Amino acid sequence: MTDITVAALQLGFTADIDRNIANVSRLVREAAARGAQVVLPPELFEGEYFCRVEDEGLFANAKPVAEHKAVRAMQELARELKIAIPTSFFELDGQHHYNSLAMIDPDGRIQGVYRKSHIPDGPGYEEKFYFRPGNTGFKVWDGPAKLGVGICWDQWYPETARALMLMGAQVLFFPTAIGSEPHDTSLDTARLWRRAMVGHAVSNVAPVVAANRVGVEHGQTFYGTSFITDERGDIVAELDREEEGVITATFDLDRVKRHRAAFGFFRDRRPDLYGRLVQDI
Repeated sequence: MTDITVAALQLGFTADIDRNIANVSRLVREAAARGAQVVLPPELFEGEYFCRVEDEGLFANAKPVAEHKAVRAMQELARELKIAIPTSFFELDGQHHYNSLAMIDPDGRIQGVYRKSHIPDGPGYEEKFYFRPGNTGFKVWDGPAKLGVGICWDQWYPETARALMLMGAQVLFFPTAIGSEPHDTSLDTARLWRRAMVGHAVSNVAPVVAANRVGVEHGQTFYGTSFITDERGDIVAELDREEEGVITATFDLDRVKRHRAAFGFFRDRRPDLYGRLVQDI
């Protein structure tokens, strides 16, 4: 049996962490009832997307992974439903703060933590005020498949997807919080956002799962459009800009592996020519 069924969740959030956890949990259960083995909620689903402003009081919301309410709730749910849940959260580690993800396995255990590598900084997305750049390196975890995860801004970098694939990932997951651009109201990045990740699917011949939030938070509109694409870059499941819900898709990993080998992208790589990629501009 080489099939894997994956799911992405899309919903809006409030400042009430308990309400957010309850709403995510409801959709996780729906996804599991549809057969999903890995269920991806959006980025930082514990609350509103707080990085739109710089407010030192918000650092108090960060918690160590073992103490974070959202992580603990997803652990219980994963254990009950026997599924994996990549769980985004605001992490406190000593004096440091990270935008992190705990990979929770079907036994409810935390397999490890990935800390977001690329940290954006701009109007409405002032993450550098809150988050230290990740120090974990990219992570791939064992599960019903080899699972590779990047967090939001990571998804714009082809290096993220390629690094995860070279580490053995079979499916790529990207939890996200993205929407309107306060500095330019004419700029709609929804199409760009999707195209970037579809490109990862095509050039790595791997399925991609992307989960975004929806709704308006203090004038900032999150545009949803969560999707799942197959290894050829074809969208096999998607949600619109406003709806809340669950999408699922099933992939035959052996078939995907055959397609990847046939394209020859990894056979024909030339690492001897790529040194410029790891040099500063």
